[in-house]
Amino acid sequence: MMDARRLWEVFRKRVRQPDALTGIFAALWCLVWLDAQVWFRFPPWFHALAFLSAAPVCIYWIRRTSPWTATACCSFRLRSLLRPGGIGTESINSSPASVIRQRAVLSVSYIPAWQFIAHLPLVFSAYSLSASLSAAGAFGAFFIGLAWAVWWIDRETKRMASTKVRRRTWDPRRLAAWYYGRDNPRLRQSAFTLLTYTLLFGLISMVLTRMTGCSVYEAPLGGGEQKQLRQIVQIQKVIKKKYVINPYSSVLFNPPPIDNVKLNVLEVTEHLYKIGQGKGDGAGYSAGTTRGKVRFIRLKYEGGDWDQDMSRGSDLNLLTEYSVRLGQPASDRPEPMEIARLKAFPARKSPPMVYMTGQRGINVSDSEIKILRTYLLEHHGMLFGDNGGSSGWEGQFVGMMKRVLPTVEPINVYLDHPIHRIPYPLPRLPIVAPHGRSNALGWVVDGRLAVYYHPGDIGDAWADGHSGVPQEIWESCYQLGVNIIHYAHSEYNQWLESTKE
Repeated sequence: MMDARRLWEVFRKRVRQPDALTGIFAALWCLVWLDAQVWFRFPPWFHALAFLSAAPVCIYWIRRTSPWTATACCSFRLRSLLRPGGIGTESINSSPASVIRQRAVLSVSYIPAWQFIAHLPLVFSAYSLSASLSAAGAFGAFFIGLAWAVWWIDRETKRMASTKVRRRTWDPRRLAAWYYGRDNPRLRQSAFTLLTYTLLFGLISMVLTRMTGCSVYEAPLGGGEQKQLRQIVQIQKVIKKKYVINPYSSVLFNPPPIDNVKLNVLEVTEHLYKIGQGKGDGAGYSAGTTRGKVRFIRLKYEGGDWDQDMSRGSDLNLLTEYSVRLGQPASDRPEPMEIARLKAFPARKSPPMVYMTGQRGINVSDSEIKILRTYLLEHHGMLFGDNGGSSGWEGQFVGMMKRVLPTVEPINVYLDHPIHRIPYPLPRLPIVAPHGRSNALGWVVDGRLAVYYHPGDIGDAWADGHSGVPQEIWESCYQLGVNIIHYAHSEYNQWLESTKE
């Protein structure tokens, strides 16, 4: 018993030490980073605040390792006064160990500062800015690490120069390494260090950025009928003051949003809260969970502007409309996600629908094509493609689908299809801006729409301000978005119910 108490006291004293506390905080920050990259359990403001909390710890260690601490200064002044030469004959910064320690602390402090700056724009849905800052921070981390690699190899080379090598050596720290040759071994050592470090940095970056972890998607628990909405849902739009700002003016300030949309459901019937699929209390899906929410996952890909309209609230506005109109709980934030992350979802806990848009090229690797095929066929998912503003994007999307589903030919999705009738009957396909065709395309697998392609930039109508289109158009675009999300969730729920063990 006494030994246990002593061990507990020793543990408490150890934990109270600054290095132990820093280690605990570092572990927590790593968990926050994993959540921001893989788990998505907490909102962006939490991630930014967690990385900002690293500032006091970093400042503490910077001051502690600084040669100009109060104790060092006092000692320096005392030694200087006792020395005939007086102040100025010795510099406290001459200690190599103290300088190295402080530079190491500054280098480590760069990581949470970089993550905070990169995650802060996500609080304001500025995804493009966040991606740019993240990439710029990666370049900074690369050069900081390169500086340490050059310093270490130079120090080790000087330290080992005094010892002679009697046989052929592979040690890169020695200039006598056989692969450096006899001509300009120092230059070749520098080139070897740069190449090796670049490869290691790239490998580590690839592993970290492609981490998928284990993710789950859970729909809201409930039930409902597959029927058209008969009630009228009126939306009141409260427009605040508008400010017209001269872009060439010398007075710069952040203009307010064009309008602040407030949704008021004025007429709701009891059937509104029974839109869903299966038997259950409240609107939702019988295979869902009590903590489940409808989420909007947007796929990220190389070669194009995958984040089009997202910074203007497109995804979040549609989620809000879906929740208000169908009475189902929905997420309060959009989720941009790499295609590779889809493989982290189990077959029965995958997102029923993912969204993809853009107007430039689509560059998808063979491994991502395989992941999309598995998601559509084995995980029973649905891909919603939206042409964001280019006549050429349709060809890019159709070409990608030929690789994903090579045996399935696209068909025209007419207005009598359930995706255009439930819960909102659409008199016509809403088109914000025509980019070629005027009808939707679909790829059918086992009787269900596995892929739905919209040709007319529907995301523009969901964005703040609705891109200036008439109310009739953006209202129909919201209805179509609600129909597509509901269709995907209903089909997925029926599949889950039919495959229960």
